[in-house]
Amino acid sequence: MTASLKHNGLLTAASNHPKPDQAARELAQALCHEQLGFVLFFCSAEYPLDALADALGEAFGNVPMSGCTTAGEITPQGYDRGSIVAIGFDRRVFAVETALIDDLEHFDLPRAQPLVDALLERCRQQALAPINEHSFALTLLDGLSSREEQVLATLDAALGRIPSFGGSAGDDNHLTHTHVYADGRFHTRAAVVVMLNTRLPFEVFSSHHLVPLAHKLVVTNADREQRRVLELNGLPAAEVYAALVGCRVDALTPHIFAQHPLAVHLGGQHYIRSIQRVNDDSSLSFYCAVENGIVLTAMRPAPLLEDLNAMLLGVRKRLGDNATIIGCDCFLRRMALESLQQIDPASALLRQARVVGFNTYGEQHHGMHVNQTFTGVAFGAFPTSGG
Repeated sequence: MTASLKHNGLLTAASNHPKPDQAARELAQALCHEQLGFVLFFCSAEYPLDALADALGEAFGNVPMSGCTTAGEITPQGYDRGSIVAIGFDRRVFAVETALIDDLEHFDLPRAQPLVDALLERCRQQALAPINEHSFALTLLDGLSSREEQVLATLDAALGRIPSFGGSAGDDNHLTHTHVYADGRFHTRAAVVVMLNTRLPFEVFSSHHLVPLAHKLVVTNADREQRRVLELNGLPAAEVYAALVGCRVDALTPHIFAQHPLAVHLGGQHYIRSIQRVNDDSSLSFYCAVENGIVLTAMRPAPLLEDLNAMLLGVRKRLGDNATIIGCDCFLRRMALESLQQIDPASALLRQARVVGFNTYGEQHHGMHVNQTFTGVAFGAFPTSGG
């Protein structure tokens, strides 16, 4: 089943057909036209990825494509699983260039700067809009690489004033294999940078529904490479956290972590550091970087559905009633909605706001790697003198 809408050079479509060749054909039927310049897609990791890569190549031919696997999809109809959602970009409205980073371990500024410069120059040659004021970068990273912080900070330095956002690839909450797609196939331990230049008005944004509490926890023993906190306030981390949320250590679950996240406070803002699991040694593994000496603030969730509605209304107010959003929505937010039995009303809000995207293992905004946020880009209408 495929659904699509056309808006200012953007076409969106989704297929939940389980066979890769049929799903790819459905997407191509909905998206392909003479001016199609690029396709961005997000797919369930349940698909056989090699077969899907072949099917997409056959269905779309020489059209450039990038994408990643997900922890759930946001289609034109709302939240879904086991599907593929895709966005087609009209070359008359968008100049799109991509690059694959296949060595995350050694990605540094001497590598990042020429990569970014080359992407911007190729966009500039298409002469759609001034580069500095009308460009942004989308980043898709292997969600289990544990290299997001280093790669994003390096890219942010190279991008300068160019805004950026993105998401970490998922695998339907299995936490075993996550992939990004570039150059006709799926890759692990890799990242994709998508540079977009457009004459549409747009806004890169990030939002979360969490409110700080008074409780502070100091990381007194951490394994930075493994993103593990062994001690908080000088005591076993899991015991301190369990006491904070009011349960036993053996009762800690992903739902507890989603309802009681922690955050670091930087530059007047709280950046969420979500817990992944409890380990046998009473340490806590996190989805984001942690290190000795940082102070973690306990957070509580505000009503998620109300916050989502307010965020979408704000985008609509700033960019107009016909705004379209590509969203990177943390899988922990979706988990919270599922536990509250609010997936259907949340899907209705996303559908009405023309949101497509995916559920992530982490979100990226201006060089920061965060959790439990909704991060994305919203496109407004053409200027009066445009197309």
